[in-house]
Formats: sequence, structure tokens, C-alpha cells
Amino acid sequence: MSISRLFAIIKKEFIQIKRDKPSLVISIVMPLAMLFLFGYAVSTEVDHIPMAVFDQSKTQESRDFINAYRNSLYFNPEYYVDNIDELNNLIDTGKVKAGLIIPPDFSQYKNKMTNVLLKIDGSDPTTARTALSSGIMVAQYFSNKNTEEELSKKGMHIPNIGIDLSTKVEYNPDLNTLTFTIPGLLGLVMQNITIILTAFALVREKEKGTMEQLIVTPIKSVELMIGKLIPYILIGYTDFLMVLALSIYWFRVPVNGSIFLLLLLGFDFIICALAIGMLISTAAKTQTQAMQGAFMVLLPTIILSGFIFPREQMPSVIRAISDVIPLTYFLDILRGIIIKGISANILLNQIIIMTSMGFALLLIAVLRFRKRLD
Repeated sequence: MSISRLFAIIKKEFIQIKRDKPSLVISIVMPLAMLFLFGYAVSTEVDHIPMAVFDQSKTQESRDFINAYRNSLYFNPEYYVDNIDELNNLIDTGKVKAGLIIPPDFSQYKNKMTNVLLKIDGSDPTTARTALSSGIMVAQYFSNKNTEEELSKKGMHIPNIGIDLSTKVEYNPDLNTLTFTIPGLLGLVMQNITIILTAFALVREKEKGTMEQLIVTPIKSVELMIGKLIPYILIGYTDFLMVLALSIYWFRVPVNGSIFLLLLLGFDFIICALAIGMLISTAAKTQTQAMQGAFMVLLPTIILSGFIFPREQMPSVIRAISDVIPLTYFLDILRGIIIKGISANILLNQIIIMTSMGFALLLIAVLRFRKRLD
């Protein structure tokens, strides 16, 4: 390998990137825009569920009960209706996700069993599950609290027996969604940007006809591949640093583990993602084919890597497919270092697999490339 020829290719690629200003702007702005967009949009927390109330009791007790739902912050009782048909219509039209039906004799709940109905729109399972569990919890807490007060007034008390469960949440005690989401977004954004950028690297040469000029030069295929790859490594790693800084200083997600290890493995993953882009670039003949190939890779990785859905819940066949996605291992690394603060020893398996994948993909991309036109 000739260093001078390699530097010549690197210089040529930088000049080409500089002249292609739209791609340059996209490579710098897109990672930040994606992190902002996804960081605020992707959330699994469900609160302030819009709720309709059919209060047939209209007593102080029923108003206290409704306030208990409002104060829980899970529900927002914003509609008060006069009949069940009106409540059903609000659920059917999607204006509310839950409906609370309070019977006329609700004020007697301290003396006898009173049936209250909480109707939930199950078309969105995530919201429905939250509404179901939190709705039951609010009703039980309200009932127990008032029962204890009533017994206390009568000089009685509930015996202190049963199970007292103490809980402790490790790593993310506040259960902050951003603490979990942002590290995942860091890997997802970097993968998408680097693959798309490099998927066009060689195809652009083919379409512009400049590949013929490179063929007649003494440049070897491996020099051409590495020379075209290095500028994108620098751009991709700059993007990684910017997105990481944004995660820490804007979204306030601290890195609990080694920042050096994170930077090192971030560089490792960028090489891996760039190799995927290069592989697509060697297979595609046009930029349209490159774009289609990139999306064929990106869409499954978003769904199967564990970014959105837990891999533990996937069928074994689907999980086996996700095992060959490099992002799967990088997400474990990111969440392990950033959230849990664990060391390289614990992540050794993921590090070895991701590095091996990167090396294999890069080798395949180089071998596939032939300094000739089809």
C-alpha cells in the first residue's frame, strides 16, 4: 500500500465532500436534528390520559374521588357528561381514552360495596395498560385511605399484618424515559447517518463516470476503499462527539461509566456502520439502488435491535436475526456504560462480537470491490 496514493484519495474525497454542500450540511445537521426530534418525540411514558366522567352521584365524595384521579397525574378528567351515550361517543371519537362512571349511591361506599366502572379505550394497548393499572391503583388507594380514616374516627384501626414490600430501583431510580431513550438514540442516529453517507460513496463515482479515471491510475482497490472511508470516519466521529455532547449537556443524561471507553467503542461502532454503508455501495449500481439498500438495512435494525421493543420478548427466530445486527450490541454497550456505568469486562462479549462484525464487514466490502466496471 502506498501512503502517498492513499493520501491522494483522501484529499480527493474531502474535496468532493466539500463541493457537495447539501450532503455536507446533512452530515452535520441531520444527527443533531434527529436527536432533538426523536429525543422529544420518542417516549413510552403515558400520563394525563384524557378522561370523561359521568358523575351520577354529584356529591362531595364523588368529587373527591374524581380529584383523586386528577391528582394522580395519570388522568385528566376534562369532560363531564350527563349520560352514558355521550361518554361512549367521546371514547368512539377518540377525544378521551378513558371514561369514569360513578353510580348514584357512591356516597355510601364507606358502608357498602359500591361498583364504579372505568371504561378504557383498548385500541392503543400502551395507553390502555397504563390507564388500567393506574386506574385500579387510584381507586384502591382512595378506598383504603378513607376506610382507615373512618375506622380511626370510630377508634378502630386496621391491624398491621401482611407483607411490607420494600422496593429499590437501580440505575434509573426516577424511571426517567430520556435516561433510557437517549443512549439508544445515540446509536441509532449514528448508524443511520454513517450508513447513508457511505452508501453513496462509490455509487457516486460510478454515476459521474469518474470511476474510469481512477481505474487507469495505479491506485489499488484497497487504497481506494480506505481512502474513501477515512473522511467519512472523521465526519462520523465528529457527529458522534456532537450528539454525545448534546445528550449530556442538553438532555442531561450523565455518563455513569468510563467516558474513554465510550469514546473508544463509539469509534469502533462507526467503523462497523461505515463498513455496512461501503458494502451497500459496492453492490449498488445507482444512487437509487444505494438508497433502497440503505433502507433495507436501516428499517429492520430499528425494530429488531432492541431500541424500541425488548429483544427478550421476541420469538427465537426473530431474535436470532437481531443477533447479526451490530446496533444490537452497541445499544447494550451504550446503555451499559451510560446508564449502568459498567466496565469493559462485563461488556466483553458485546465488544468482541461488534468488533468482529466490523472487521468482517469491512473485509467483505474491500473484497467485493473490484477496480473495474461491470
